[in-house]
Amino acid sequence: MASRVKNGIVKYFKDNIGIIIALIAMCVFMVVYPTTRTTFMTPKNLFNILRQNASNMFLATGMTMVIILGGIELSVGSVIALSGCVAAGAVVYFHLPIIVGFILAVLVGALVGVFNGLVICKTDIPPFIVTLASMNIAKGIALVITGGAPIRCMEDMFKWPGAGYIGPFPVPAVLMIIVFIFAVFMVNRTQLGRHIYAVGGNAQAAKFSGINVEKVKFIVYTYTGIMAGIAGVIIASRLYSGQPTAGDGAEMDAIAAVVVGGTSMSGGSGTLGGTLIGVLIIGILNNGLNLMGVDSNWQYIVKGLVILLAVYVDWVRNKKAGR
Repeated sequence: MASRVKNGIVKYFKDNIGIIIALIAMCVFMVVYPTTRTTFMTPKNLFNILRQNASNMFLATGMTMVIILGGIELSVGSVIALSGCVAAGAVVYFHLPIIVGFILAVLVGALVGVFNGLVICKTDIPPFIVTLASMNIAKGIALVITGGAPIRCMEDMFKWPGAGYIGPFPVPAVLMIIVFIFAVFMVNRTQLGRHIYAVGGNAQAAKFSGINVEKVKFIVYTYTGIMAGIAGVIIASRLYSGQPTAGDGAEMDAIAAVVVGGTSMSGGSGTLGGTLIGVLIIGILNNGLNLMGVDSNWQYIVKGLVILLAVYVDWVRNKKAGR
């Protein structure tokens, strides 16, 4: 047992050595850079990185599976906004128990995932178009039900999932670990996980081998919607409000984390272990740019270049492999 664990750890580092070096290099840079060396490595800032990027981890676990399938999911950012507004609105406007508001918010995310999964499975419409449409629909609904204004909720229980602590650890960080472990088990230890890779590698061959391709895609898109719903609850809780602008650009951060983590945009390959490192890289990049006082407009450019570089590396790797 011990040797198996040791071999697994060695393989993990060997498979992800490039991005691990990049992560370490970023941390070293933040430690020695004049404006960040006194603030970056403080416990407060490190916990802040985990808290702020827990929602990206939720999205990235689902996005990894979607991209392994050879698909894409653009609606998760809008689902964050919609589910957060539903959670806050249920409590503030309808005086429902807070836990009911949270459940409704996650169900909203699941419904969007079900919608995406059904349309993608039952038609030949590309996932890019389907999720682009649902992105706009979800965003529009969030704006309509809020009138474009935040729904503030200052109840202590409402704030706990996003701003509370379990012992010394932020609640979102604890939830992130739980979700990550569950996702790793699902992908690596279940039949569904094996089918996800098979469908992403060659959907036609997977179908001929008896795999229900439509069912696999439906489950993955539904799971991704649920993760977006949970992320919406966490962000609304952290902001003490449901905001129709929350989640703007979240899909880009999730995609960036996945491709930086080594998942191929061509489908069929990728690991959640790599995605975890990708989330940390994107989180530290965001945090470091903020600590350095880089204008938010320039941050979009930097993250866009990171995504482009990661996709280019993936293209070079696939070209060498003859894919």
